[in-house]
Amino acid sequence: MKLSVATNYQPDLLTALDGFPVSELFGKLPADSVGGGRASFMLAPLGRKQFREHVREAARKGIGFNYLINPACMDNREYTRKGQAGLERLLDFVEDCGVTAVTVSLPFLLPIVKKRHPRLKVRVGVYARVDCVAKARFWEDLGADCITLESIAVNRDFTMLQAIRQAVRLELQLIANSNCLMFCPLSGQHMVNLSHASQKGHASRGFMIDYCALSCSSAKLADPSHYLRSEFIRPEDLGCYREMGFNSFKILERGAPTAVLAQRVKAYAEESFSGNLLDLIQPYGYKKAAGADGSLVNLWRFARYFFRPGVIRQSGLMRLKQLAEKRGLVAGMEWDPVHIDNKALDGFLAGMKSINCRESDCSLCGYCASWAEKAVRVDGKFSEEMLRLYRDAFEEMYSGELWGLKGRGA
Repeated sequence: MKLSVATNYQPDLLTALDGFPVSELFGKLPADSVGGGRASFMLAPLGRKQFREHVREAARKGIGFNYLINPACMDNREYTRKGQAGLERLLDFVEDCGVTAVTVSLPFLLPIVKKRHPRLKVRVGVYARVDCVAKARFWEDLGADCITLESIAVNRDFTMLQAIRQAVRLELQLIANSNCLMFCPLSGQHMVNLSHASQKGHASRGFMIDYCALSCSSAKLADPSHYLRSEFIRPEDLGCYREMGFNSFKILERGAPTAVLAQRVKAYAEESFSGNLLDLIQPYGYKKAAGADGSLVNLWRFARYFFRPGVIRQSGLMRLKQLAEKRGLVAGMEWDPVHIDNKALDGFLAGMKSINCRESDCSLCGYCASWAEKAVRVDGKFSEEMLRLYRDAFEEMYSGELWGLKGRGA
């Protein structure tokens, strides 16, 4: 088993990972000329000196580093002299730091890296949306060294997983602990939104309302079976994927504290976990917050990215901030408003092997709903309050009130 683990760049992370099969860390600067898979406001501040030392410290422990050059869209900058110059400066920097691999999602970037920086391995990111044999063969023929398959489409499509594994010889990687909805119709928009929100010089200047994440969270609370209609792989189920020839797994999330990342790596390395599955798979709501003040995003960072009086009504934005903080209230609670009993899901994946989710109507199938009744517990008062806040937030967006507009139907 090989684990590719998100880094938070904290000095205690590498020590916490000692003894586990971690082959590489992955991450990037909070913003660069290319952009990536997370908005800058989601990531802690990080200077180039700190980045360089972190990469070299990992190398001293025999762990590689995978730098993410993985936006879903570069705003066509990749075809301009300025965009190419920025890309080349970034590649020069990461190679000089000792980075061993880069991840790309745009086909145009892969041969550029291979041509100009042949020492770097090139991995294909999930934003490339490789979910079938033809796409996997395309990237292999282009020269990729590894492909991270699109988890929301294939993690539970065992027929497709076997077909892709048999069709290509390069390394294939699966994201183990993401919890997006299977076949999520918002995923394409979300990828582009996040990509632009981490590009230096972009007109948005890092500003982004994470509408897709809000919609996803709302849908799960409204129908808890959505917590299981997801892409996650339980630690206990890794063996099923290894039997098909998958031995490389990616562990998220870059915004997590060291204790959370270490807990996740331990669970997947040992293939066992007792407790709330959300502790392994959820990007928000860590019991131990990342900020010294107990908040996931401190006031200075919030002001830097979101104080835009000419862009959005600040009163409405503060309500969105309140909603985002309430989504992460688990960080300060002695109890879990949403709890997924991981051990109660023993046998869940085995039953899914006979279901073609791509062709099924979930409302008629009922498989995940029946398991959710056994394994998922949602506090009623918490759910009621959050759903009200979501409704109010969406109403402000749809009506235009959030931007100080008044539509014809208002």
